[in-house]
Amino acid sequence: MTTAPAEPKLSATILLVRDRASAIEVLMVKRHYQIDFASGALVFPGGKANDEDASGGWDDLVDGEFDSGQRAARVSAIREAYEESGILLARPRASRGAGATLAGVTVSNALSPFRAAVDKREISFLELIRKHDLVLALDTLVHFGHWITPDMMPKRFDTHFYIAPAPEGQIAASDGRETTDAVWLNPEKALAMEAAGEATIIFPTRMNLVKLQSGAEGTLSVMTDMTLQLHEMPEARGVVLLFFERLELAFRAAADARRDKVAACDLMDRRLIEIARDLDPRYETLLPR
Repeated sequence: MTTAPAEPKLSATILLVRDRASAIEVLMVKRHYQIDFASGALVFPGGKANDEDASGGWDDLVDGEFDSGQRAARVSAIREAYEESGILLARPRASRGAGATLAGVTVSNALSPFRAAVDKREISFLELIRKHDLVLALDTLVHFGHWITPDMMPKRFDTHFYIAPAPEGQIAASDGRETTDAVWLNPEKALAMEAAGEATIIFPTRMNLVKLQSGAEGTLSVMTDMTLQLHEMPEARGVVLLFFERLELAFRAAADARRDKVAACDLMDRRLIEIARDLDPRYETLLPR
């Protein structure tokens, strides 16, 4: 008798990023060792959505227009970041609007004492935001990824990943309940720690770190200003083709390639290579089967 797969639960995770002189940094929290899922792992703040995240009461308490599913996921992402790290993506209601300045350390400090109560659902996150005349800045979240746990797993999550700039001045701190530490790491450092056995990073987190580090089609960034720095064409030029049996191995190699300061690094699946062979016979020898 075949057992139907478990229904995936809506979840949301947020990559809070900040710009530093050396590299972009992302906030990661360490899961408590007594939690049954990903205990002890470095993760991005996030978790399961609850019924209040989808409440109609948020109608006048959010900036940004989204369908009901996306709004609930974004509310969940912001709530979870607040519970687990103390960082709150919100604006004073009096100065609301897309692109308006986010609340700073004064607001986050004022709401910090309520983190545990919101997490335990002893008080309403919605009413807390209303009471302090705030609105959630859903518009600052950019959709970054969507992962659904495979059918064979007993616990399944339908997880949306978002990326957003961290508010100026707010300080990240673990909640001591679900998380035991909160650290800012550049993606390369986090991946190096995991490779050296200094940190546990689960597969979806690792893949999103690689995506943050390498970008999808070129360079991924969160920009408010940009200065171009052009370099001379290198004297030595060449192309190296590497073939991998598993996607994870390819992602790891991409991280290594960036450390070696290659000019460009791209990932192609097998189908693209097959199309190239079909279109031009010269690729039969350049791209072995």
